[in-house]
Amino acid sequence: MMASKKLTSDEVNALMEGLQDSSKTVNIDVSSSDDVRPFAFGEDDLSLMGDYYALRQVNERFARQARTVFLPMLRIQPRITSFAPEVKTFDEYCASIDAFMNLNISRLEELRGPVLLTMPPKFISILTAAFYGGTITSAGGTRAEFTSTEERVIELVSQGLNDALMNSWRDLMPISLIEQGREVNTQFASVVDGNELVIICSFVIQLPGAGSDTLDIVYPLQTLKPIATQLRSRVQSDSSQDNLSWREMMEKAVLNIPLNISALLGQPVMSVGNMTRLKIGDVVPMMINEGVTIKVEDKPFFTGEMGEVAGKSAINLQKRL
Repeated sequence: MMASKKLTSDEVNALMEGLQDSSKTVNIDVSSSDDVRPFAFGEDDLSLMGDYYALRQVNERFARQARTVFLPMLRIQPRITSFAPEVKTFDEYCASIDAFMNLNISRLEELRGPVLLTMPPKFISILTAAFYGGTITSAGGTRAEFTSTEERVIELVSQGLNDALMNSWRDLMPISLIEQGREVNTQFASVVDGNELVIICSFVIQLPGAGSDTLDIVYPLQTLKPIATQLRSRVQSDSSQDNLSWREMMEKAVLNIPLNISALLGQPVMSVGNMTRLKIGDVVPMMINEGVTIKVEDKPFFTGEMGEVAGKSAINLQKRL
Protein backbone atom coordinates (compact mmCIF):
# COMPACT_ATOMS: atom_id res chain seq x y z
CA MET A 1 0.00 0.00 0.00
CA MET A 2 1.42 3.38 -1.01
CA ALA A 3 1.80 6.05 1.65
CA SER A 4 -0.09 9.30 1.02
CA LYS A 5 2.10 12.32 0.23
CA LYS A 6 1.34 15.59 2.00
CA LEU A 7 1.40 18.84 0.05
CA THR A 8 4.04 21.42 0.93
CA SER A 9 3.02 24.95 1.95
CA ASP A 10 4.16 26.26 -1.46
CA GLU A 11 1.96 23.72 -3.26
CA VAL A 12 -1.04 24.63 -1.09
CA ASN A 13 -0.55 28.34 -1.81
CA ALA A 14 -0.31 27.64 -5.56
CA LEU A 15 -3.61 25.73 -5.45
CA MET A 16 -5.35 28.52 -3.54
CA GLU A 17 -4.15 31.11 -6.03
CA GLY A 18 -5.50 28.96 -8.86
CA LEU A 19 -8.93 28.72 -7.19
CA GLN A 20 -9.04 32.48 -6.71
CA ASP A 21 -8.16 33.05 -10.39
CA SER A 22 -10.85 30.59 -11.55
CA SER A 23 -13.54 32.53 -9.68
CA LYS A 24 -13.06 35.49 -11.97
CA THR A 25 -15.67 35.85 -14.72
CA VAL A 26 -14.33 35.95 -18.25
CA ASN A 27 -16.61 37.48 -20.88
CA ILE A 28 -16.06 36.30 -24.46
CA ASP A 29 -17.84 38.01 -27.32
CA VAL A 30 -18.96 35.36 -29.78
CA SER A 31 -21.55 37.45 -31.58
CA SER A 32 -19.18 38.26 -34.42
CA SER A 33 -17.56 34.84 -34.68
CA ASP A 34 -18.41 32.83 -37.79
CA ASP A 35 -17.01 29.61 -36.27
CA VAL A 36 -19.49 29.40 -33.41
CA ARG A 37 -22.89 27.89 -34.06
CA PRO A 38 -25.63 27.04 -31.53
CA PHE A 39 -26.35 23.34 -30.98
CA ALA A 40 -29.56 22.01 -29.40
CA PHE A 41 -29.27 18.44 -28.21
CA GLY A 42 -32.14 16.25 -29.36
CA GLU A 43 -32.95 18.18 -32.50
CA ASP A 44 -33.66 16.33 -35.73
CA ASP A 45 -31.07 18.12 -37.86
CA LEU A 46 -27.85 16.22 -38.54
CA SER A 47 -26.16 19.12 -40.32
CA LEU A 48 -24.46 20.37 -37.18
CA MET A 49 -22.68 17.04 -36.82
CA GLY A 50 -22.24 16.39 -40.53
CA ASP A 51 -24.73 15.39 -43.21
CA TYR A 52 -23.86 11.68 -42.90
CA TYR A 53 -24.01 11.28 -46.65
CA ALA A 54 -22.58 7.75 -46.49
CA LEU A 55 -25.24 6.69 -43.96
CA ARG A 56 -27.94 7.95 -46.32
CA GLN A 57 -26.40 5.80 -49.05
CA VAL A 58 -26.42 2.80 -46.73
CA ASN A 59 -30.12 3.41 -46.05
CA GLU A 60 -30.95 3.59 -49.75
CA ARG A 61 -29.20 0.29 -50.39
CA PHE A 62 -30.99 -1.26 -47.41
CA ALA A 63 -34.37 -0.12 -48.77
CA ARG A 64 -33.64 -1.92 -52.05
CA GLN A 65 -32.41 -5.08 -50.41
CA ALA A 66 -35.25 -5.21 -47.89
CA ARG A 67 -37.68 -5.60 -50.79
CA THR A 68 -36.14 -8.99 -51.59
CA VAL A 69 -36.73 -10.08 -47.98
CA PHE A 70 -40.45 -9.27 -48.11
CA LEU A 71 -41.17 -10.29 -51.72
CA PRO A 72 -41.30 -14.10 -51.17
CA MET A 73 -43.67 -13.60 -48.24
CA LEU A 74 -45.96 -10.97 -49.72
CA ARG A 75 -45.80 -12.28 -53.32
CA ILE A 76 -45.87 -8.66 -54.49
CA GLN A 77 -43.21 -5.98 -54.71
CA PRO A 78 -43.50 -3.62 -51.70
CA ARG A 79 -42.52 0.02 -52.10
CA ILE A 80 -39.90 0.96 -49.50
CA THR A 81 -38.70 4.54 -49.08
CA SER A 82 -35.83 5.65 -46.87
CA PHE A 83 -36.00 8.98 -45.04
CA ALA A 84 -33.24 11.26 -43.80
CA PRO A 85 -31.78 10.18 -40.45
CA GLU A 86 -32.99 11.97 -37.32
CA VAL A 87 -31.23 12.58 -34.02
CA LYS A 88 -33.21 12.34 -30.78
CA THR A 89 -32.74 11.12 -27.25
CA PHE A 90 -33.71 7.50 -26.75
CA ASP A 91 -36.55 8.57 -24.44
CA GLU A 92 -37.91 10.89 -27.14
CA TYR A 93 -37.80 8.10 -29.69
CA CYS A 94 -39.57 5.63 -27.37
CA ALA A 95 -42.29 8.21 -26.71
CA SER A 96 -42.87 8.59 -30.48
CA ILE A 97 -43.70 4.91 -31.11
CA ASP A 98 -46.35 2.55 -29.75
CA ALA A 99 -45.67 0.74 -26.49
CA PHE A 100 -46.22 -2.67 -28.14
CA MET A 101 -43.70 -3.18 -30.94
CA ASN A 102 -41.34 -5.84 -32.19
CA LEU A 103 -37.87 -4.75 -31.04
CA ASN A 104 -34.88 -6.75 -32.28
CA ILE A 105 -31.61 -5.93 -30.53
CA SER A 106 -28.34 -6.84 -32.27
CA ARG A 107 -24.70 -6.10 -31.57
CA LEU A 108 -22.57 -4.40 -34.21
CA GLU A 109 -19.35 -6.27 -33.51
CA GLU A 110 -16.88 -3.99 -35.31
CA LEU A 111 -18.10 -0.89 -33.43
CA ARG A 112 -18.92 -2.72 -30.19
CA GLY A 113 -22.36 -1.20 -29.88
CA PRO A 114 -26.04 -2.15 -30.17
CA VAL A 115 -28.42 -1.68 -33.09
CA LEU A 116 -32.20 -1.67 -32.67
CA LEU A 117 -34.64 -2.78 -35.38
CA THR A 118 -38.32 -1.98 -34.79
CA MET A 119 -41.34 -3.33 -36.69
CA PRO A 120 -45.00 -2.54 -35.91
CA PRO A 121 -47.32 -5.48 -35.06
CA LYS A 122 -49.75 -4.53 -37.84
CA PHE A 123 -47.11 -5.11 -40.49
CA ILE A 124 -46.09 -8.42 -38.90
CA SER A 125 -49.73 -9.57 -39.02
CA ILE A 126 -49.88 -8.69 -42.74
CA LEU A 127 -46.63 -10.59 -43.38
CA THR A 128 -47.88 -13.65 -41.48
CA ALA A 129 -51.22 -13.76 -43.28
CA ALA A 130 -49.59 -13.41 -46.70
CA PHE A 131 -46.84 -15.93 -45.89
CA TYR A 132 -49.43 -18.61 -45.10
CA GLY A 133 -51.51 -17.94 -48.20
CA GLY A 134 -53.89 -15.24 -46.97
CA THR A 135 -54.72 -11.92 -48.56
CA ILE A 136 -52.89 -8.67 -47.90
CA THR A 137 -55.26 -6.54 -45.87
CA SER A 138 -54.77 -3.99 -43.14
CA ALA A 139 -54.97 -5.59 -39.68
CA GLY A 140 -56.65 -3.59 -36.92
CA GLY A 141 -57.10 -3.86 -33.17
CA THR A 142 -54.73 -3.56 -30.23
CA ARG A 143 -52.98 -6.41 -28.46
CA ALA A 144 -50.08 -7.13 -26.16
CA GLU A 145 -48.39 -10.25 -27.58
CA PHE A 146 -47.57 -12.06 -30.80
CA THR A 147 -48.90 -15.49 -31.78
CA SER A 148 -46.53 -18.45 -32.16
CA THR A 149 -47.00 -18.25 -35.93
CA GLU A 150 -46.06 -14.57 -35.93
CA GLU A 151 -43.02 -15.36 -33.78
CA ARG A 152 -41.77 -17.74 -36.49
CA VAL A 153 -42.27 -15.10 -39.20
CA ILE A 154 -40.45 -12.52 -37.04
CA GLU A 155 -37.44 -14.86 -36.83
CA LEU A 156 -37.32 -15.26 -40.61
CA VAL A 157 -37.75 -11.54 -41.30
CA SER A 158 -35.25 -10.42 -38.65
CA GLN A 159 -32.53 -12.67 -40.01
CA GLY A 160 -33.24 -11.53 -43.56
CA LEU A 161 -33.17 -7.85 -42.60
CA ASN A 162 -29.93 -8.27 -40.64
CA ASP A 163 -28.34 -9.87 -43.71
CA ALA A 164 -29.66 -7.03 -45.88
CA LEU A 165 -28.24 -4.44 -43.48
CA MET A 166 -24.81 -6.11 -43.46
CA ASN A 167 -24.79 -6.13 -47.27
CA SER A 168 -25.81 -2.47 -47.32
CA TRP A 169 -22.78 -1.49 -45.22
CA ARG A 170 -20.22 -3.45 -47.22
CA ASP A 171 -19.11 -0.53 -49.45
CA LEU A 172 -18.46 1.65 -46.40
CA MET A 173 -17.05 -1.01 -44.08
CA PRO A 174 -17.75 -4.70 -43.49
CA ILE A 175 -19.91 -5.28 -40.42
CA SER A 176 -21.33 -8.30 -38.65
CA LEU A 177 -24.54 -8.25 -36.61
CA ILE A 178 -25.06 -10.69 -33.76
CA GLU A 179 -28.64 -10.93 -32.53
CA GLN A 180 -28.77 -10.31 -28.79
CA GLY A 181 -32.48 -10.64 -28.03
CA ARG A 182 -35.97 -9.40 -28.72
CA GLU A 183 -38.50 -7.37 -26.74
CA VAL A 184 -42.06 -6.19 -27.31
CA ASN A 185 -41.98 -3.17 -24.99
CA THR A 186 -39.62 -0.20 -25.20
CA GLN A 187 -39.34 -0.13 -21.38
CA PHE A 188 -37.36 -3.39 -21.52
CA ALA A 189 -35.25 -2.59 -24.58
CA SER A 190 -32.10 -1.58 -22.72
CA VAL A 191 -30.14 -0.33 -25.71
CA VAL A 192 -28.84 2.92 -24.17
CA ASP A 193 -29.79 5.23 -21.33
CA GLY A 194 -32.88 7.32 -21.96
CA ASN A 195 -31.03 10.64 -22.17
CA GLU A 196 -28.45 9.41 -24.69
CA LEU A 197 -28.70 10.47 -28.33
CA VAL A 198 -29.63 7.98 -31.03
CA ILE A 199 -29.75 8.17 -34.84
CA ILE A 200 -33.09 6.97 -36.23
CA CYS A 201 -33.21 5.72 -39.81
CA SER A 202 -36.84 5.31 -40.87
CA PHE A 203 -38.22 3.33 -43.81
CA VAL A 204 -41.83 3.58 -44.97
CA ILE A 205 -43.25 0.35 -46.44
CA GLN A 206 -46.26 0.79 -48.72
CA LEU A 207 -48.51 -2.10 -49.78
CA PRO A 208 -51.56 -1.90 -52.06
CA GLY A 209 -54.72 -2.29 -50.02
CA ALA A 210 -52.91 -2.26 -46.68
CA GLY A 211 -51.71 1.33 -46.30
CA SER A 212 -48.20 2.03 -45.03
CA ASP A 213 -46.07 1.08 -42.03
CA THR A 214 -42.74 2.30 -40.72
CA LEU A 215 -39.66 0.20 -40.01
CA ASP A 216 -36.88 1.86 -37.98
CA ILE A 217 -33.18 1.13 -37.51
CA VAL A 218 -31.81 2.89 -34.43
CA TYR A 219 -28.08 3.43 -33.86
CA PRO A 220 -26.77 4.96 -30.61
CA LEU A 221 -24.76 8.05 -31.50
CA GLN A 222 -21.83 6.74 -29.48
CA THR A 223 -21.79 3.57 -31.58
CA LEU A 224 -21.29 5.46 -34.86
CA LYS A 225 -19.07 8.22 -33.45
CA PRO A 226 -15.76 6.38 -34.16
CA ILE A 227 -16.59 6.35 -37.91
CA ALA A 228 -18.14 9.84 -38.11
CA THR A 229 -15.57 10.92 -40.70
CA GLN A 230 -16.39 7.93 -42.92
CA LEU A 231 -20.12 8.60 -42.55
CA ARG A 232 -19.63 12.17 -43.77
CA SER A 233 -17.53 11.08 -46.75
CA ARG A 234 -18.93 10.98 -50.26
CA VAL A 235 -18.53 7.27 -50.79
CA GLN A 236 -18.90 6.29 -54.43
CA SER A 237 -20.32 2.79 -54.43
CA ASP A 238 -20.23 0.49 -57.41
CA SER A 239 -23.85 1.11 -58.39
CA SER A 240 -23.74 -1.28 -61.33
CA GLN A 241 -22.54 -4.10 -59.09
CA ASP A 242 -25.10 -3.07 -56.50
CA ASN A 243 -27.92 -3.17 -59.06
CA LEU A 244 -26.68 -6.48 -60.43
CA SER A 245 -26.71 -8.00 -56.96
CA TRP A 246 -30.19 -6.64 -56.40
CA ARG A 247 -31.42 -8.06 -59.71
CA GLU A 248 -29.89 -11.45 -58.95
CA MET A 249 -31.56 -11.56 -55.55
CA MET A 250 -34.86 -10.46 -57.09
CA GLU A 251 -34.63 -13.14 -59.77
CA LYS A 252 -33.82 -15.80 -57.20
CA ALA A 253 -36.76 -14.73 -55.02
CA VAL A 254 -39.18 -14.75 -57.98
CA LEU A 255 -38.00 -18.13 -59.24
CA ASN A 256 -38.60 -19.66 -55.79
CA ILE A 257 -42.26 -18.63 -55.63
CA PRO A 258 -44.35 -21.86 -55.56
CA LEU A 259 -47.08 -22.20 -58.24
CA ASN A 260 -49.97 -24.68 -58.46
CA ILE A 261 -50.10 -26.57 -61.79
CA SER A 262 -53.10 -28.66 -62.84
CA ALA A 263 -54.09 -30.60 -65.97
CA LEU A 264 -57.66 -30.65 -67.25
CA LEU A 265 -58.19 -34.10 -68.78
CA GLY A 266 -61.87 -33.76 -69.49
CA GLN A 267 -65.24 -32.45 -68.34
CA PRO A 268 -67.96 -35.12 -68.22
CA VAL A 269 -71.57 -33.97 -68.63
CA MET A 270 -74.30 -35.49 -66.45
CA SER A 271 -77.96 -34.72 -65.84
CA VAL A 272 -79.15 -33.61 -62.43
CA GLY A 273 -81.22 -36.79 -62.08
CA ASN A 274 -78.23 -39.08 -62.67
CA MET A 275 -76.07 -37.01 -60.33
CA THR A 276 -78.61 -37.35 -57.47
CA ARG A 277 -78.47 -41.15 -57.83
CA LEU A 278 -74.68 -41.35 -57.58
CA LYS A 279 -73.27 -43.45 -54.73
CA ILE A 280 -69.86 -44.63 -53.59
CA GLY A 281 -68.43 -47.16 -56.01
CA ASP A 282 -70.18 -45.84 -59.12
CA VAL A 283 -68.06 -45.20 -62.20
CA VAL A 284 -68.50 -41.99 -64.16
CA PRO A 285 -67.54 -42.45 -67.83
CA MET A 286 -65.36 -39.67 -69.21
CA MET A 287 -63.83 -39.00 -72.58
CA ILE A 288 -60.29 -37.65 -72.37
CA ASN A 289 -59.78 -34.74 -74.69
CA GLU A 290 -57.20 -35.05 -77.42
CA GLY A 291 -55.58 -31.84 -76.23
CA VAL A 292 -55.04 -31.68 -72.47
CA THR A 293 -55.17 -28.17 -70.99
CA ILE A 294 -52.44 -27.34 -68.46
CA LYS A 295 -53.31 -24.56 -66.01
CA VAL A 296 -50.96 -22.48 -63.83
CA GLU A 297 -52.76 -20.97 -60.83
CA ASP A 298 -56.10 -21.82 -62.58
CA LYS A 299 -55.10 -19.92 -65.73
CA PRO A 300 -54.66 -21.90 -69.03
CA PHE A 301 -51.03 -21.78 -70.15
CA PHE A 302 -50.38 -24.82 -72.38
CA THR A 303 -52.04 -27.62 -74.30
CA GLY A 304 -50.45 -31.03 -74.30
CA GLU A 305 -50.83 -34.72 -75.04
CA MET A 306 -51.17 -37.54 -72.52
CA GLY A 307 -48.34 -40.04 -72.44
CA GLU A 308 -46.14 -42.16 -70.20
CA VAL A 309 -42.53 -41.77 -69.02
CA ALA A 310 -40.73 -44.43 -66.95
CA GLY A 311 -44.02 -46.07 -66.03
CA LYS A 312 -45.63 -42.85 -64.86
CA SER A 313 -48.32 -40.75 -66.49
CA ALA A 314 -46.98 -37.61 -68.16
CA ILE A 315 -48.05 -34.77 -70.41
CA ASN A 316 -46.08 -33.62 -73.43
CA LEU A 317 -46.40 -29.83 -73.80
CA GLN A 318 -47.23 -28.96 -77.39
CA LYS A 319 -48.53 -25.40 -77.54
CA ARG A 320 -48.51 -22.31 -75.35
CA LEU A 321 -51.84 -20.54 -75.07
